[in-house]
Order: sequence, then structure tokens, then C-alpha cells
Amino acid sequence: MRDIPTAIGYLRRDVSGFRQDWDETRIRSRAKRLGYDLAKIVVFGPDTDAPIERLVDVVRKADVDAVIVPSATHFDGAEIPAPLVKVAEVITVDPEQTYARWLLPPWPTAGQPHTS
Repeated sequence: MRDIPTAIGYLRRDVSGFRQDWDETRIRSRAKRLGYDLAKIVVFGPDTDAPIERLVDVVRKADVDAVIVPSATHFDGAEIPAPLVKVAEVITVDPEQTYARWLLPPWPTAGQPHTS
């Protein structure tokens, strides 16, 4: 077991565009601020086949605790994918939110309890 929790960053090149370097910096900063050791940043393009399945494979192989993304817009439909949350926490930089493994969709809205 690791002493420090480990994370990977994730972003889509087509979503970040010219801000890719800035998005990578924000991922590194968020990881550091939350106490994660950032193992790497995974960058996929718009033509990547099955990006979520591939990302889940990376998470499992790297045995990380969290995936940090600039925002939910880096996922199809701008929604946090449940299969990813099943294997790791998903942390967004903007807005600052954490989607915990123990809290699966439907995501509760403010003031509403989670129901299964």
C-alpha cells in the first residue's frame, strides 16, 4: 500500500485546444493541493476509440486512486462516466468537485439525499 494516494490526469486534446498546457498545469496543481502523487496525464484525441474503456484500463493498470480532469466537458455529454467512478474517484478542477466511488449516479443535487 502506498503512503501517498496516486492520481492520473485526463484530458481531451480537442476540448483543451490551445489551453492544453494550462489544463495540464491546473491538473498538476489540483493533485498537489489535494495531496496526490500525479503519476501521469493521459491525453486522448477525438478519434480515440472507446476512450472511457481505455481510461479505465489505464486506471486499473496504474492502480491509482483518482482521475483529475479540467472539467466534465472532457467526457462525452459532459457527464462523469459511472464506469470510471467505479474504479477511481473523479476530481474536476472547474468546478472543484469530487465524484466518489461510493456515490454512483444519479448524482444528487444540492439539498437532495442520494438514493440507490
